[in-house]
Amino acid sequence: MSKPTLGFIGLGLMGGAMVARLQDKGYALSVIANLTRTYVDQAVDRGATEVTTAKALAEASDIIMLCMDTSANVEARMYGVDGVIAGLRPGAVVIDFGTSLPGSSRALGEGVLAAGGHYLDAPLGRTPAHAVDGLLNIMCSGDAGAFATVRPVLDDLGENVFHLGALGSGHTIKLINNFFGMTVANAMAEAFAMADVAGVRRQDLYDVMAAGPLKSGMMDFVKGYGIDGDPNQLAFAIKNAAKDVGYYTQMATDAGADSIMAKSALAALTEARDAGRGDDMVSQMVDFYVDKFKG
Repeated sequence: MSKPTLGFIGLGLMGGAMVARLQDKGYALSVIANLTRTYVDQAVDRGATEVTTAKALAEASDIIMLCMDTSANVEARMYGVDGVIAGLRPGAVVIDFGTSLPGSSRALGEGVLAAGGHYLDAPLGRTPAHAVDGLLNIMCSGDAGAFATVRPVLDDLGENVFHLGALGSGHTIKLINNFFGMTVANAMAEAFAMADVAGVRRQDLYDVMAAGPLKSGMMDFVKGYGIDGDPNQLAFAIKNAAKDVGYYTQMATDAGADSIMAKSALAALTEARDAGRGDDMVSQMVDFYVDKFKG
């Protein structure tokens, strides 16, 4: 059976790794440059076709994939005379792999459906290193028939592929997931900084915490920098964490809920980002708290 033709928008660290995996699996791809050319050039060197508009990419693709940083940027690629919707083939499926606002996803879904296609939100768990090996967690939601159509492609990208119900459910769950993860990461970062203030060794603190029910993957990611000096075990930038927790807070507000727990994590991440730490990894929030405690 022939493979569907794919279009991919957003070849950053994660998107570039996903495209490399798809090329390894033999898919024909169209790509478009966004902020940098590093992964676009690599994809083209391996046989991908570069186009200049999202419309042209959609015209060449059975499945259009986006891995963008914000809802606003997804919308910019989807709408307009040169956008994806303008070039959709009948029956095409659009998949948003980024972390977006659920309300934006539902609105885009209506526009894609009116143009004769289907829209799925499918945010991701795990890291670009997992993407290279097809080991992502994929939280997909939207039309069940469209999901069944693209499932073989998702299985080539992910170890754990979920269908979570109506459009927007995937982004809702991802935002809750990231809120929890970034809150835990900030708590662990402050814990290491407080160990310094209190005059105890970070390693001793970690050994005690890791011996009990607090031990988690996120705790170990922060330990990777706070003790071992490697910030890239959690390859997730502070600016992206601030965006995601901000989206979670907006989602909660839109639902009539006032999140208590998100406030502290969002305040810390936003302050760190605005102080020039936005491109640092989340585990480096340890340094932010150390500096805060020094006054």
